[in-house]
Amino acid sequence: MNTKKKILVTGGTGYIGSHTAVELINKGFDVYIIDNLSNSHAEVVDSIEKITGTRPFFANIDLNNKSAVNEFLRVHSIDAIIHFAAFKAVGESVEKPLEYYRNNIGSLLNLLELCREHNIKNFVFSSSCSVYGQPDYLPIDEFAAVKPAQCPYANTKKIGEDILKDTAKVVDINIISLRYFNPVGAHPTAMIGEYPIGAPLNLFPIVTQTAIGKREKMMVFGTDYDTADGSCIRDYIHVVDVAIAHTVAIERMLNGQSKDRYELFNLGTGNGLSVLEVLNAFEKITGVKVNYQLTDRRAGDVEKVYADTSYANKELGWKTTRTLEDMITSAWAWEQVLQKKYAEA
Repeated sequence: MNTKKKILVTGGTGYIGSHTAVELINKGFDVYIIDNLSNSHAEVVDSIEKITGTRPFFANIDLNNKSAVNEFLRVHSIDAIIHFAAFKAVGESVEKPLEYYRNNIGSLLNLLELCREHNIKNFVFSSSCSVYGQPDYLPIDEFAAVKPAQCPYANTKKIGEDILKDTAKVVDINIISLRYFNPVGAHPTAMIGEYPIGAPLNLFPIVTQTAIGKREKMMVFGTDYDTADGSCIRDYIHVVDVAIAHTVAIERMLNGQSKDRYELFNLGTGNGLSVLEVLNAFEKITGVKVNYQLTDRRAGDVEKVYADTSYANKELGWKTTRTLEDMITSAWAWEQVLQKKYAEA
């Protein structure tokens, strides 16, 4: 295989996108990034270059500007697209449903129409375990029922998958949807990581921000769930393991190994951890105490969710290798880098 295939990463300056860009470059691909920087920072491109020694091509384009995307694809002959770019805040999606549908669905439609026009035959979609809702059984495999979405954000992922499935039936294109569970941690260099603009919504940055003193205290929502310690259980997966899965999916398609034009895989560790287990592990590993308060359940929270990853392990030949300790130490190192950056700003 010509390893200098050109891969377009939409949302490539974001959290998972930037880590995926690094792994693609490490694999010898030519990486092109489109991002409108609505929820990320242009300096991430510099960080990717520092980590890999190679600067990805970057264009500040909004995917809803179809003519700009069309021009980009006309100039650069792209071999495959990994589509991350989307609004992703659950709470905000409830307040601004139209913006979420317009942005997340509109951008996907534009890309798929342009794939057909420019004969791009390989497409990886960033999906989410949120499509499973409160599962009927655990661990969740890819055959589990997709439940009515709890919020417009999750619905855009479900609708996105439906659009891709229907497209694959009639257009000559290979599509892989990757349903992530809970990506956490940061690159081991501490040069890229989760960089929330505004208040974070995910557990790990809330823990690290509280530990470093950026937040006075954090709330643990729910102490009476049907779990060993009463707090919610999630499947946390290191972001580098998630990024590597995308390179494996790209290679699968480019090497002609896809079994169907539309394929779907769970990305998780297969292991559930409660909020209190994560907090206790953080304190033990870092030696830093976290000021937290136990409080009532939060509306819309699912009790426990973790993946059955056997299909992805067998079919993709991919499995997670990074531990909870790797997740915590990398997230904490990254938080300290951010703190220093804010102090100097």
